[in-house]
Amino acid sequence: MKLYNYFRSSASFRVRIALNLKGMAYDYIPVHIARGDHKTGPFAQLSPDQLVPLLDDDGAHFTQSMAIIEYLDEIQPEPALLPGDPVGRAHVRALAQSIACEIHPLNNLRVLKYLVRELKVSDEAKNGWYRHWVREGLVAFERQLAQHPAGTYCYGNTPTLADCCLVPQIFNGKRFDCDFSGLPRTMAAFDACMKLDAFQRAQPSQCPDAEP
Repeated sequence: MKLYNYFRSSASFRVRIALNLKGMAYDYIPVHIARGDHKTGPFAQLSPDQLVPLLDDDGAHFTQSMAIIEYLDEIQPEPALLPGDPVGRAHVRALAQSIACEIHPLNNLRVLKYLVRELKVSDEAKNGWYRHWVREGLVAFERQLAQHPAGTYCYGNTPTLADCCLVPQIFNGKRFDCDFSGLPRTMAAFDACMKLDAFQRAQPSQCPDAEP
């Protein structure tokens, strides 16, 4: 397997976590998103949406982190990243999508660049935008967690797709000095995840293309 990704990409981070949890070996192929390398050269021909991550599994190419992680779960079912029952799977997908579909799209790099370059928003206002939507989303995420029995992780006592999404979002939120107060279940799940080697090895600072 080859994973085309960028060390600061939260979507790429999700897939690195999933691969590590499953113990699946892969080659790390860096694509420098901030420099625009995803829109030029060989990678632009590989990825129809010209985004990371992209997984190459023996010549078959997969895009979109959520689809990639579910693909990994299907080809290597253990350890499972989705519960075995339909109700549990729906709850975990809802938690994951609260981050991947509600928080992340408002705050990814291309949106932030558009705010600054096209709409002429100041850096201070841009950062305020980021912090606002992360905070709003995580407060909603905390309410979702409160609907389920407390466990070690987002849903139960083993990491799931929801944890693969939560951890990168917290990492990026810390870079922008987001407010994480009053989110006990959310932050407890994050802290539990970061005690695991799979999450530690996936973090941006451990990537070969990491920058200060």
